[in-house]
Amino acid sequence: MQIKALYSHLNGHEYLLVHRKHLWDEVEQVIENVDAEACRTKVSRERTMRGRLLYSPADMNNAFKTGFRGNGWSESRNTFWVASDEKLLRGIYSLPEHDQKREIEQAGHTPIMSYNQTDFVKDRVAVEVQFGKYAFVAHDLFVKHLSFYVSEIIDVGIEILPMKELEREMSSGVPYYERDLMNVVRQGRGVPAVPLVLVGVSP
Repeated sequence: MQIKALYSHLNGHEYLLVHRKHLWDEVEQVIENVDAEACRTKVSRERTMRGRLLYSPADMNNAFKTGFRGNGWSESRNTFWVASDEKLLRGIYSLPEHDQKREIEQAGHTPIMSYNQTDFVKDRVAVEVQFGKYAFVAHDLFVKHLSFYVSEIIDVGIEILPMKELEREMSSGVPYYERDLMNVVRQGRGVPAVPLVLVGVSP
């Protein structure tokens, strides 16, 4: 596969080139090593594309997983505690996990454990590869990457998405770079408040 488009939000790409160039090089290499045609294995059952051979999101995800895991990128979880009191949550979010739970209990609420998970993290950089449903991209950008950034786990988040030309050859409901670029740009220059790199890929 190849990178066809790239958007740097809050200087995310520039930060990588200056401070984590070796990691950006690894991301580029992993993308280049994914054989897209080997992932064209899904026979469509959809009415409008019945019988067409499409790119398989599962196969492409597995190819990316093999590449990133082989370079030492690993899954990471950011665990935290929540309750129904908004003021309480604002006061405890920056606290360590065990302190959050204690503060909730002392305030007379029942603590609920929750977490965000990112598949690939290395040296304070997170990567999400999104070939699933389009709604998942907003969760990645506005929840996962932001949560890891605010919690001082990462400095930059990378989101890898199919270009429209690739999305046309996949099942319906898959995200594509051009739409999610607009979703970020129309929020304004400072939202989400985390340095990001949106990467559009195609065969």
